[in-house]
Amino acid sequence: MLLQRLFAAVLLLACTGLALMAWPYQAAFSYEPVGPRAYPLLMLGLMGLGLLYLLLRPTPIVHSEDEPPLDRETLRKIGLCVVLLLVFAGTFETLGFILSSILVGIPMARLYGGRWLPGTIVIGLMSIGLYLLFDKAMDVPLPLGLLDVLEN
Repeated sequence: MLLQRLFAAVLLLACTGLALMAWPYQAAFSYEPVGPRAYPLLMLGLMGLGLLYLLLRPTPIVHSEDEPPLDRETLRKIGLCVVLLLVFAGTFETLGFILSSILVGIPMARLYGGRWLPGTIVIGLMSIGLYLLFDKAMDVPLPLGLLDVLEN
């Protein structure tokens, strides 16, 4: 439980620092009624409340039979997931949302036992569907990158 308290204290300090950095932020123009700083402050506040609870009342860690062991294979999968997410972040602007999602999604599906054909079809359809949902339905602009020529 000492490790949980230490983790909560360090992360609470990080949340406090990030909240202090986000507090004075003002955008030159506002496209939202509450402004651009409300979301990060809300998330940091909620995370801080959870960390404060964890700091005061840590939960004893009980392992069950259903949990996979934290062995070399599991750590390798976690590491590859982190690398794939970094690739997604690095290619998001240049390749665009759809292509970078496909580029990262297919290896991620294969990493967790997905088959090639169904994984490729589902990830392709989900990438296009999520792009249309965010860009067209919710009016959250996502980059098209190399597929920019398809835009009207």
